[in-house]
Amino acid sequence: MGYLRFWRRMKIAPGMTLNLSKSGGSLSFGPRGAKYTIGPRGRRTTVGIPGTGLFYTQTASGGRRSGSGRRSQAEPAPVVPPESRLTMGFFKRLVTPAGEKAFIEGCRELAQGRYTAALPHFETATHLTDGAFAAGFLYLKQERPDKAIPLLEQAARDYRQLGRFFGKYGLTLTLHLPITEEAEAHVGPTLRGALLTLVEAYQMAECWDAAYQRLQRLRKLEPGNAVILLSMVELLWLANRGNEETCRHIVKLTRDTGNDSYVHSALRLYKARALNGLNMHGAARGLMTETLRRKRDRPGEIMLALRYERAVAYAGLGQAKRARSDLETIFAADPDFADVANALSGDMWPGLAE
Repeated sequence: MGYLRFWRRMKIAPGMTLNLSKSGGSLSFGPRGAKYTIGPRGRRTTVGIPGTGLFYTQTASGGRRSGSGRRSQAEPAPVVPPESRLTMGFFKRLVTPAGEKAFIEGCRELAQGRYTAALPHFETATHLTDGAFAAGFLYLKQERPDKAIPLLEQAARDYRQLGRFFGKYGLTLTLHLPITEEAEAHVGPTLRGALLTLVEAYQMAECWDAAYQRLQRLRKLEPGNAVILLSMVELLWLANRGNEETCRHIVKLTRDTGNDSYVHSALRLYKARALNGLNMHGAARGLMTETLRRKRDRPGEIMLALRYERAVAYAGLGQAKRARSDLETIFAADPDFADVANALSGDMWPGLAE
């Protein structure tokens, strides 16, 4: 499940941004897609994969660097808590509509991490598209998709209004959808954000067809987005595992997939699963062997999954010794990975037990 980050962002100079959040202030330097951030949690370098919504973040240790570097003569920008930015004066409050007041109060609670307290305020402001989006996500965070789905559908219908009130008060709301410990997709109050959150809600409710339809709409909006394609393929596999038609469809969707990032490796993994499902074990083995050669910037979890799928292919080809070798490598790295222990015992794949 994703989480929220809420802050006020002030542009200081080209390529330099001041982020004001609950944990304090931070400064970000760099162009769009590659940011270096200094703040209370240390120094972070964030690099985006263009067109994917995927970000890799590396954190350096905190503390000041030693040396006699020249100090800037500019005074540091003041750290202003976001809740202070959301305090309206008395006269302004008199002329602000009740629903907008509720939206502001919800934002104040969000800024301080009080999600439960924020929800009733956003519920009062669901006639505002931003209020519906925020309330929908908070219901999803409570694992109540029945409440989340109508609100998120409303936000998707009125997507041209998304971000209007967040922008009016100079606020940025970002929903983080973790993919691995190293990577996360960032979405906000936009049509893309509403649709991705709807996919999560429909999957939680086990409404697979509705989730897939939202992903198809997303893919029309962003046909080259590898993260969206990965979500589609994963959903197809989870909903129809082993189905021959589904396996053929996954192979078609993932054709010509390179190995440029973690996301592409994951797409290749699902392609190999589909090939194994079609008894095309030679093709699955070759694909996994090629993919495993790229180790740099790949999380350990995906490398183990790729190796496991190659073991499945080896077993299907009757090459028990090679299948066992891959399974033993996985077991040595993570004895609890999937069902590798049972596979090694021979309970699942006869012929592998020694």
